[in-house]
Amino acid sequence: MSTSPDAGVEREVRVAVGGVGLVGTLGAPPGPSGVVLFAHGSGSGRHSPRNRLVAERLRAAGLATLLIDLLTESEGRIDERTRHLRFDIGLLADRLAGAVEWLAANPGTRGLRVGLFGASTGGGAAIVAAAREPGKVGAVVSRGGRPDLAGEALPAALCPTLLVVGGDDDAVIGLNREALARLGAPVKELAVVPGAGHLFEEPGKLDEVAALAADWFSRHLSAGGGTYAG
Repeated sequence: MSTSPDAGVEREVRVAVGGVGLVGTLGAPPGPSGVVLFAHGSGSGRHSPRNRLVAERLRAAGLATLLIDLLTESEGRIDERTRHLRFDIGLLADRLAGAVEWLAANPGTRGLRVGLFGASTGGGAAIVAAAREPGKVGAVVSRGGRPDLAGEALPAALCPTLLVVGGDDDAVIGLNREALARLGAPVKELAVVPGAGHLFEEPGKLDEVAALAADWFSRHLSAGGGTYAG
């Protein structure tokens, strides 16, 4: 399957993590400067239209992307009923860390610096994974996320971290400000998108998120190089 010409080609991959097989969509433009792994949350997955839009814009900016279902199909069915796995930050972070290892070993992405893009509860999981993999995660962006759920991992997360929240998402703004203060990263920012709610559904607001993410990842993942073999 493919997207616009400047967004590269996508293909389905299966990522073995902790004894389970996770399904993902890997895509890249020619000669990417890094690869961004998406951490979905709150019942979302690799087919999320919001994250797919952001991923397409990242590929247009020269970055490879991996959108992955952090829960198996059977786990997803359970979570639809119980809604507890989406808040299991430890499990989600374990799966992310395993996917980071997969990217490092995969011939097509080996050598590329890895960034994490977390949404909702995936924002907390991304920060925990970054704290666990200090030499392997080069940058984190959280969109409308819950970085506060990273808890005690916040001071240990040292890679450049950008927290993006909607200006009308009052409760989440407060949680992000508190998390920003606890983050150990020497390079960290909170970007508030005016007029945007929690899901950035207002016209043009998700485009603003994508632009912020593309700039952040391009700046912090470009060093180190690497090649993409498809």
